Amino acid sequence: MIDAIQTGLSALSKTGLNGVDKSDDVTSSLVGGAATVAGTAVAGPGFGAILGDMAKDAVQSLKEGESASINGIQGKANTREVVDAVMSADQTLKTAVALRDKVVSAYLDITKMQI
Repeated sequence: MIDAIQTGLSALSKTGLNGVDKSDDVTSSLVGGAATVAGTAVAGPGFGAILGDMAKDAVQSLKEGESASINGIQGKANTREVVDAVMSADQTLKTAVALRDKVVSAYLDITKMQI
């Protein structure tokens, strides 16, 4: 299941956050120009980079919780380590779901706007 998330992340990095293929010349020039204008106002990583890093951290946390659970079942880890890892993974998952819900809600609000 976690590997499916990583596959989705790699597909997202190929097309960008807005789902537009980066190979399109017109789109590249428009997006590049907008990035130049936005780049002069703010220095630092972009929203897409931050969101991508958060997704990678979430996947890593879920993998750690899963491996700790397996080690606990096999008797290689004590109960406290397993509980800490699983609770951390649970908190990460709840945060990701809350973020997804906010994004979907914002999208629905935008689609309901009159032009």
